Amino acid sequence: MFEGFQPFLGALERAGELRRISHPLSPNLEITELADRCMKMPGGGPALLIERPAGFEIPVAINCFGSEKRMGIALGVGSVQEIADELDKTLHFEIPRGLKNKIAALAKLGRFAKAAPKTVSKAACQAQTVQGTDLDLTKLPVLKCWPMDAGPFITLPMVFTHDPATGKRNVGMYRIQIYDERTTGMHWQMHKSGAEHERLARERRQRIEACIVLGSDPACMFSAVAPLPPGIDEMLFAGYLRKHPVEMVKAKTVNLSVPADAEIVIEGLIDPDEKRIEGPFGDHTGYYSMPEPFPVFHAQCITMRENPVYPATIVGVPPMEDAYIGKAIERIFLPLIRLTLPEIVDINLPVEACFHNMAFVSIKKRFPGHAFKVMNALWGLGQLTFSKFIFVFEHDVNVHDLRDVLFRIGANCDPQRDSLLVRGPVDHLDHAVSQIGFGGKIGFDCTHKLPAEGYPREWPPLIQMDNETKTKIDAIWSQLNL
Repeated sequence: MFEGFQPFLGALERAGELRRISHPLSPNLEITELADRCMKMPGGGPALLIERPAGFEIPVAINCFGSEKRMGIALGVGSVQEIADELDKTLHFEIPRGLKNKIAALAKLGRFAKAAPKTVSKAACQAQTVQGTDLDLTKLPVLKCWPMDAGPFITLPMVFTHDPATGKRNVGMYRIQIYDERTTGMHWQMHKSGAEHERLARERRQRIEACIVLGSDPACMFSAVAPLPPGIDEMLFAGYLRKHPVEMVKAKTVNLSVPADAEIVIEGLIDPDEKRIEGPFGDHTGYYSMPEPFPVFHAQCITMRENPVYPATIVGVPPMEDAYIGKAIERIFLPLIRLTLPEIVDINLPVEACFHNMAFVSIKKRFPGHAFKVMNALWGLGQLTFSKFIFVFEHDVNVHDLRDVLFRIGANCDPQRDSLLVRGPVDHLDHAVSQIGFGGKIGFDCTHKLPAEGYPREWPPLIQMDNETKTKIDAIWSQLNL
């Protein structure tokens, strides 16, 4: 665990993962160009700390999550697979035998109970308070990422709101366009929890209190993008990842609590009946998302550390920094997917397809139509509902090996018989569909076919060498000078 964002940066630097840039790069396109070149390097390139952004006093940190190693450091593990394995064991908890084993098991379950956030009265994030005529969002080194962007956008925020009906906290990550010194756009898309809060607030004719939080323990930042089941508090999940409660402090002007270790907190209000054109913005799809009306956030207070760092990211044509965040989500949440679909062996959401556009899934096939059952289930499961293309394979297929995947698609799939075309919700940012947020999806059954699936012939065996011959060649391999 880290006591904030800057200790995380320190850990990256000690690990040789951070480069300090003293040249005064401009937040207007120049930082993006440098960061994009780094993100396209093999392995994701280094994290960057722009110490003197041109025209600003606050340093900018970017690409901090942009490698497998940095994701492990961020979450306190050697590999994110460790978290997935631990979560899998917890979800499949069985009462053990023997007092010693029972005590050990209860301690493991107690990790959830001990993860609940706790409130503190003083916090580093409130060392400075800016209100009234001094409040000026344009003094933050917010990036204009791409040439056609409508302006500067906050790209790595945690947005804290409360459900107007239940009072439950939600933390999401939505891009935020800076309009002027005190107002921003709030780009929560139609399928996000923030948009649901907006709908509920409009029904109740009440404003939404919100906090835009920049920088914190990376476990908190990761939890803001994690596809948690409904009702699971993001700060509770962050505490689970940290193995220690997240300390929260009451905001100065709104009835919300925020991480005490945050770098910068922007407090304000949203009128659900007030909309303003937001965008265009160079998005994670690799294309610009075009202008649309979104809610307006009115800032009324900024609090920050004594010497804050501004965290940022950029999105665009993959691979980008979000590739490693997305892959961590894929691995960590596979055990949760298996709770609903235990037949799933593995899943790959390709970076090149922006994760949500395509899914390669391997299953233990047990009955006719099993692949179609899995497709339909995935289309009803959280953010996987946005998958436009699902390919289902046998259990022995390595879904992370594109050669194996393409071989099995070509060999085992008859598009006329093995495809399933449906309509439903798609990603709000998907420009390919005719209507925003609604379009077509297709699944392909790439498994071996059974007679009941309309295949009357015997399915041919896969070509494989026998073990005896392979063993003989293994024994002489080193002598062949190959």
